[in-house]
Amino acid sequence: MIKTCPSTHWAAEIDFPAPTDYTLLVEMNRLNYHHLQYFWLVAKEHSLARASARLRLAPSTLSGQIHAFERVLGQQLFARVGRRLELTDVGRLVYRYADDIFTLGTEMQDAILDHPAGLPLRLQVGIADAVPKMVASVLLQPVLAIPERMILTCVEDTPERLLALLTTHEVDIIFADAPCTAHPRVNVLSHLLMRGPVVIVGTKEHARRYRKGFPRSLRGAPLLLPTPHANLHRSMEQWLSEHSITPKIMGEFDDQALLVELGQAGLGLFPVPAAIERTICSRFPVQRVGVITEVQESFYAITVERRISHPAVAAICKNHIHA
Repeated sequence: MIKTCPSTHWAAEIDFPAPTDYTLLVEMNRLNYHHLQYFWLVAKEHSLARASARLRLAPSTLSGQIHAFERVLGQQLFARVGRRLELTDVGRLVYRYADDIFTLGTEMQDAILDHPAGLPLRLQVGIADAVPKMVASVLLQPVLAIPERMILTCVEDTPERLLALLTTHEVDIIFADAPCTAHPRVNVLSHLLMRGPVVIVGTKEHARRYRKGFPRSLRGAPLLLPTPHANLHRSMEQWLSEHSITPKIMGEFDDQALLVELGQAGLGLFPVPAAIERTICSRFPVQRVGVITEVQESFYAITVERRISHPAVAAICKNHIHA
């Protein structure tokens, strides 16, 4: 409060808060980010013991830091429910801000590590095992147009394992044959990159024999398919059943390259996405037998929402191929 003095000169008298209150104001203005991080980890782990193990702090020390943070805020952040720590309403509000702060900090570190001054940009791609390598090669074409020099790292695994790597920023993007379901901790985005019908191809002899009367000609025909965990396998099975077509299944393969290798060697007909039919037929001695328009194969880029966008990821996600 400002008080004027009965004098010809103006003077001011300011009522400062009591010393303890003033100290509190200073602490509030200078947020202790160590305390905020301790709170954030405890909230993520739902356990003081697990957070203590990650931080390599004694549980009593960590508990004291959390209580100090609560005193500064003047609010209780946790409530104990049985053996678990649950966030209060204020705790949930603080957690949302903390999650944004530390997620953005991780992104900043990744951006700097991926692109240190004067060195090439790094792009780490996860390729789901059901995605043919030729499809992955086509989906990576936009990266070649980026003027900066790029170091590309590709890893192949199951979609579930790759998603775990994506959420911890160990890969920048995933190529998959299906969109990703919601994730409890991060905002996962699915970008449709390629969609088109399936083409059945085979050697010249097989094409000559089974092209006429397609698709009825597939009854009893030798056929190679991906393994059942691939979307294409399920789509083909459903289509064959709907059309009362029973081919002779000669093999099922996790490795699309091996499937193509054995198919071009004459073991059986095999399906390929229309978008790479021309490439397959130019590289291997195989020809089109027929197109199954009812079976559409799609490929997606899976990313997590980030405020700092990787230029190569942005270029890939803007590219759409429809065969």
